[in-house]
Amino acid sequence: MQLMRLPNLNALRMFDAAARQLNFRRAAEELNLTQGAVAQQVRRLEAELGQILFHRHARGLELTEVGRAFHQPIRKAFDLIGLATEALAPTSAIVTISVTPSFAAKWLVPRLSLLATALPELNLRTIASEKPADFKADSVDIAVRQGKKPSLPGMEARLLAPLNLVAVCDGSQAAVLPKEPNLAQIASFPLIQDAHSLWERVLPAAGMVGHRRMLQFNQTALAIDAARAGHGIVLAPLILVDDEIAAGSLRIVWETTMSDDEGYWLLYRQGEEAGSKDTKLRDSVIAWLLSEIAGPDRNA
Repeated sequence: MQLMRLPNLNALRMFDAAARQLNFRRAAEELNLTQGAVAQQVRRLEAELGQILFHRHARGLELTEVGRAFHQPIRKAFDLIGLATEALAPTSAIVTISVTPSFAAKWLVPRLSLLATALPELNLRTIASEKPADFKADSVDIAVRQGKKPSLPGMEARLLAPLNLVAVCDGSQAAVLPKEPNLAQIASFPLIQDAHSLWERVLPAAGMVGHRRMLQFNQTALAIDAARAGHGIVLAPLILVDDEIAAGSLRIVWETTMSDDEGYWLLYRQGEEAGSKDTKLRDSVIAWLLSEIAGPDRNA
């Protein structure tokens, strides 16, 4: 009996991606291929099998009955191949963290070696963005965002660090200020701020209005770098300048007493399977973040 020649494995991979995504463009993005290449391979597979696997619509794809029946065992076969490969060469678990660009630059990146030592099995994927984290589309496991406590359905929000705003500048600027300057004396110097416009909130609250020389940046990290270079005084969250204060490249010249429940918040999904390997590793990353930011005092 003559056996039917098996379809091309790459064509089956493209069919599987298209069947799951129901869209050639999204399937192509998943496979890092062009949309035309995926569509062409699926057409060739259909011709080889003598069956129509998809109905093509303007807004996407729909599996035919034949396509749906064909996809189920194909998906299972790829799952078995993945499990067999994983058994031979286990891969590091991936945890995806979405953080603001300034938090990444000023806090997370300098501590990546510490995280790697604490969790050697971790494969960390970092997304730097100010936008709300898309936990589903971007496969985000943990997010860190600045502001008031988020209230999102199905999400846990834990305070990572209070905002604790401090005015900092380099040593040359600090040297010409009084030993304990008041806000009016601070405001007589060039001021630096980011997109959060913190000076524009603090000064009017103290009854200080009117135009002042202000150097503007869209990222907190850039505003901090400008202050370190001697261009003025920046009002920034303590967590982002703590390392440079400890190193002596920035000095605190004033601290705000404002308290409006803002801070850096740790976000992650509720109700994840507590026993799964990936969730355990995610929770280990969360525990490390909380412990590292708390410092030795909380652990004592």
